[in-house]
Amino acid sequence: MLNNPATKYRQFHPINFPERTWPTKTITHPPIWLSTDLRDGNQALMEPMNGDRKLRMFNLLVNIGCKEIEIAFPSASQTDFDFVRNLIAQQLIPDDVTIQVLTPAREHLIRRTFEALQGAKRAIVHLYNATSPVFRRTVFGLDRLQTINLAIDAAKLFNELAAAQPNTNWQFQYSPETFTATELDFAKEICNAVLEVWQPTPQQKAIINLPATVEVATPNVFADQVEWMHNNLQFRDSLILSVHTHNDRGCAIASAELAQMAGAQRVEGCLFGNGERTGNVDLVTLALNLYTQGIHPGLDFSHINEVASIVEDCTQLPIHPRHPYVGDLVFTAFSGSHQDAIKKGFAAQSTNDFWEIPYLPLDPKDVGRSYESVVRVNSQSGKGGIAFLLEQDYNLVLPRQLQIEFSQIVQRVMDISGKEMSSQDLWQLFEQEYLQPEKPLKYISHQLLQTDDHSQIQRLWVTLQLNEQAIAICGQGNGPIDAFVNALGLNLQIHHYEEHSRNCGSNADAVAYVEIAGNLVQQPLHGIGIHSNIVTASLIAILNAVNRTWKLIDAEAQAKLVQSLAQREAVFTQ
Repeated sequence: MLNNPATKYRQFHPINFPERTWPTKTITHPPIWLSTDLRDGNQALMEPMNGDRKLRMFNLLVNIGCKEIEIAFPSASQTDFDFVRNLIAQQLIPDDVTIQVLTPAREHLIRRTFEALQGAKRAIVHLYNATSPVFRRTVFGLDRLQTINLAIDAAKLFNELAAAQPNTNWQFQYSPETFTATELDFAKEICNAVLEVWQPTPQQKAIINLPATVEVATPNVFADQVEWMHNNLQFRDSLILSVHTHNDRGCAIASAELAQMAGAQRVEGCLFGNGERTGNVDLVTLALNLYTQGIHPGLDFSHINEVASIVEDCTQLPIHPRHPYVGDLVFTAFSGSHQDAIKKGFAAQSTNDFWEIPYLPLDPKDVGRSYESVVRVNSQSGKGGIAFLLEQDYNLVLPRQLQIEFSQIVQRVMDISGKEMSSQDLWQLFEQEYLQPEKPLKYISHQLLQTDDHSQIQRLWVTLQLNEQAIAICGQGNGPIDAFVNALGLNLQIHHYEEHSRNCGSNADAVAYVEIAGNLVQQPLHGIGIHSNIVTASLIAILNAVNRTWKLIDAEAQAKLVQSLAQREAVFTQ
């Protein structure tokens, strides 16, 4: 039994801030992106990345378009220090990419950090110290003034060490760690104190980063905090306001989005949300959320599977199959009603229209995914999903009644196996059921003639294989299908007929679908024929439908069918 939470946990309420404007804002452009995969994300790994994996991750971040990358915590380990030195010494940092490193407000660690950056063309140095009451009281034993002085002394040392390396273009960043649990007036006071030391200008801006180090409230509370700081910080025209949202309450994406509406210009996070506890904000999801709203994020995820593969290899962390936009199953529908809606959506979608496919907010092809995984068939699926796969992968546009008939066949197989059926599995079952039943009848050849110049009546001569014997039959009618039905003499009716080309070009196959009824069958059955000649395809479709009835009738009825066909040949030969 859970304890009474009201007596155990503090509730964070929205601040008294009637001048808030963020609820009426919309995001119109992407933020400045800062990837912290190599620092915050790396710190959260059970086995931190070695130099080779960090370099592979760095190159990936560069390739997708990240212009600011937090590459290390160089004072924390020799591995991180060496990685920074290697990137600089080997000139592996593109000219349009700015590296960032993190340091706490401690003198020897700050000096070690600037040492790592010697020779860098451009660098952001990120200073932080914890500011919330519980950290001031419990962790550091400092009061407000002591906490501010700690940050001021560190900021002054930044100025001194940067002046000693004038060939580097420096930018400074300050984070009041645990900002979300810090009193707003104190957060403003300590940030302004640091800014007074740095004296940023519109030409040389500083960065104030507001981290949801631990997510303690709903996203609207965070948005209020960000907008309040946006309105009250000094040097506002000389600042870049940044956020760094963690996901403890599962709301990091919403918090980052609302924060941008509240005035944040920059977002720090990791690909796929890696980070301490439940992770940092997921830059992939955040970027593609923008993309689905018609705003290009400035990051390239057009080959999302490759990105995911590299990240999984570097971090040794799996990506959940339901992870937004990239999980193996996010573009997949198993539900029959979902599949039917998706199939109809694809049929109605025009090239020049806005993307409007039910259940698919993003076109899988935009991130390099195929449509093969959009619909997958299990015991929960219906006719729409089955028809969609056969159309997408095998160019078969099944008539509605055939969809229903084949879905019942698939369902029987699924009920026995209990397993998912792939597109290839469906095709094999379809072939077996509709395209391979060649007993007792198999098409050999035909000849079609017009009876005279004035009549619409056509005469058809057909050679068939009846069991192991070749027979020849003849019939006439108002077209080849009618003539063939009359030639068979089995009292069949064609309830429905459709045809279409299966592909393009001179070698295209034609597909014919027929639905037959009559004395032979208790309910209508379908037959399908595929051939380069549409008449031949139609004749094969009728034969395959008759052959399917063969499996459903008893031995006496089978004997009568053979006898009837033999008699038709006798009539023809006489």
